[in-house]
Amino acid sequence: MKDRLLTRKWYLYLTEFFAGMSVMAVELGASRLLAPYFSSSQIVWTIIIGTIMIAMALGNLYGGKRADRSPDPAALYRRILIAAVWIAAIPFLGKYLILGISGVIILSVNTNYLIWAAFAACMLIFVFPLFLLGTVTPCLVKATMEGLEDNASIVGRLGAANTIGSIIGTFVPTFVTIPSVGTAVTFLIFAGILFVLSAMFFVGRARERRAGAGKEMAKTGTAGLLIVLCAALGADSSFAFWKDDLVYEGESIYNYLQVSENDRSVILSTNVLFGVQSVYVKEDALTGMYYDYALAAPLMTPAALPEEEASQEPLRVLILGMGTGTYAVQLRRFAPEARITGVEIDEGITALAGKYFGLPEEIPVVTYDGRAFLAAVEDCYDVIMVDAYQDITIPFQMASREFFTLVREHLSPEGVMVVNMNLRGRTEGNINEYLADTIADVFPEVLTVDVAGNTNRELFAGCGGDLRERLMHGVEALNTAGASPGAAQLADFLEQRVCPSLETHIPGGYLMTDDRAPVELLSMRAIDAVIADEVAYYRGIYQSEGLSGLLSRL
Repeated sequence: MKDRLLTRKWYLYLTEFFAGMSVMAVELGASRLLAPYFSSSQIVWTIIIGTIMIAMALGNLYGGKRADRSPDPAALYRRILIAAVWIAAIPFLGKYLILGISGVIILSVNTNYLIWAAFAACMLIFVFPLFLLGTVTPCLVKATMEGLEDNASIVGRLGAANTIGSIIGTFVPTFVTIPSVGTAVTFLIFAGILFVLSAMFFVGRARERRAGAGKEMAKTGTAGLLIVLCAALGADSSFAFWKDDLVYEGESIYNYLQVSENDRSVILSTNVLFGVQSVYVKEDALTGMYYDYALAAPLMTPAALPEEEASQEPLRVLILGMGTGTYAVQLRRFAPEARITGVEIDEGITALAGKYFGLPEEIPVVTYDGRAFLAAVEDCYDVIMVDAYQDITIPFQMASREFFTLVREHLSPEGVMVVNMNLRGRTEGNINEYLADTIADVFPEVLTVDVAGNTNRELFAGCGGDLRERLMHGVEALNTAGASPGAAQLADFLEQRVCPSLETHIPGGYLMTDDRAPVELLSMRAIDAVIADEVAYYRGIYQSEGLSGLLSRL
């Protein structure tokens, strides 16, 4: 006898609808779970999509064979129940699995660390529940069809229900649940939806007093308790659970956001494992980071010279990739009259700027993509700071010849562009060589300087005049003026650290365009080198003393 609930076709279509929605929600949740550890680059997205398609394909095959062999729909709803529990456990267990996998991969693989680690994490965390959800469609086709007359229509309606659910499951996490309640709760919401679908089926069976219904209800109750336990353990869990200095942790549409604080500074990071996006120094002092080097750019322009040698117009500065305004705050300390405009695509980051990072309210910040902003305005600037390369994620549209041409068009005749390149490479054809050569194809003069103590490199590009000579003149003028706090400290830093280290870039023929800009692969190679340097000591211990020796040193 057929289950009474299954005679109501709306329930079958509802199952298909929410199965499709949950698959897409888990896929988007996967990207947010992995991004704080592995970035949100196109390569990581490719891995996520590829592994999920593998899971769905295997689920379709298994589900079809299973339905032909045993058409009892209870087996399908048991699988949905298991998928619900697994998805609910991801927020709590996922981060530990990711860190464990990363540790194993780093010790055992020589190249492409992030690719292998992200792939292994996807396979271990997401393939199984999505494999189970992949069995839904063939099983529902079997349960729904009563003859051959309308089989194509039924398959079409089930497919449409799944697709519509997938469409909604694409938009709801991105624009509603993840920004408002976070990734962890998003997983729990969709786990709850799948649980309710299964519970409805087994409750209906129990009301019909079918054989074995009591056991199924007991299993359903156990699954519900496990989901509640996972919700209690994982709903408010931290991505960086080992840190005790966090003053804020949250998510925006674009990023995972983490603010930490110590006695000297406040730091914004969008990545758990590495990277600093913004820093606020509580005292009027230099940051000790690349922002200090970038302060050379205004002094390379005529607008920074004393009034008798320069125009009366204040310095006009545009910052593409404003973050929480570190560069703007530092610049204001020695050039208080500068007109600064910031462009930041992530409104969530901008919201943190005034609360934690001391960004003055009078500095405007436009929520926009940097390249789109340049295309929309006609203003010219004395300095344009490009600081949009975040961790290992470099937007290709802001790394091409066409983009840098657009920047040049918005510079004053003797203006300067400064670019923060955050993955200094050592090998031939590394990401920074590509960037520098691309910029040199647009600007006649390009200077670079390595930032001491990290992997950043600052690049300065000008349209006319001698940038090095202008900087020396600007430092001298800064020393003479001495009007703003920190001016003497900045002048000394630039004179001792930056000026002697500036190198004229000689192009090597590497070029990136809108049509071809392999920034993801180039960035992965650079991060391989960084990780290799960082873990070389521990890998040596592991190879000579084994796991026990490594654990004893940690």
